[in-house]
Amino acid sequence: MPRRTKQAVHRQHPILLFSRNFIKHPKMLGSVIPSSRFLIEQVLKPVDWERARVFVEYGPGVGTITRHVLKRMHRDARVVVLETNRDFVEYLRAAVPDPRLDVVHGSAADVSRVLAERGLGQADYAISGIPFSTMPAEVRESIVQSTRDALRPGGAFVVYQFSSKVRADLERVFDSMHVSFQPLNVPPAHVFVSRVGPANGNGAAHPA
Repeated sequence: MPRRTKQAVHRQHPILLFSRNFIKHPKMLGSVIPSSRFLIEQVLKPVDWERARVFVEYGPGVGTITRHVLKRMHRDARVVVLETNRDFVEYLRAAVPDPRLDVVHGSAADVSRVLAERGLGQADYAISGIPFSTMPAEVRESIVQSTRDALRPGGAFVVYQFSSKVRADLERVFDSMHVSFQPLNVPPAHVFVSRVGPANGNGAAHPA
């Protein structure tokens, strides 16, 4: 992307950037505005911030949830975000200059390879708001399985969706799952917390 275009993306207000990309790619985003604070709190509630060291996020958009993860996670933790939208990738790299954040232009299906290339092994938590309901079944199933493989024992995949279509895939691949609903979001969202192995206390993953 030319330098001028990168700067233009960086200067855009995040909500405007998000909305413009929704208009261009509605099946990739699912909502015209970022997640509400109520949904963010619900998505991050299962996390054991003291113990977790590796986070993965799919489809961070303008970093609405990413910023909250960075604020709360341990100073030695890392968060790797995978985003297929080039505008969002350039925006995040410029707007969120935290050395603990690694913004990758790539697919969630490649999560294990991305973590291995960075010497991070398996993740404690994976967070995703990408719209599974608009994906072909084989793509959705591939991402769910790849995520399960990328999580360490005790790890959790936290998925927030406006449709419950992904539930069957999560139930088939993961060992346990908790489902909740957040009405105070536009649109209202389902939150699925799927775990690898038995839950550890409040369901937190074991650190590396």
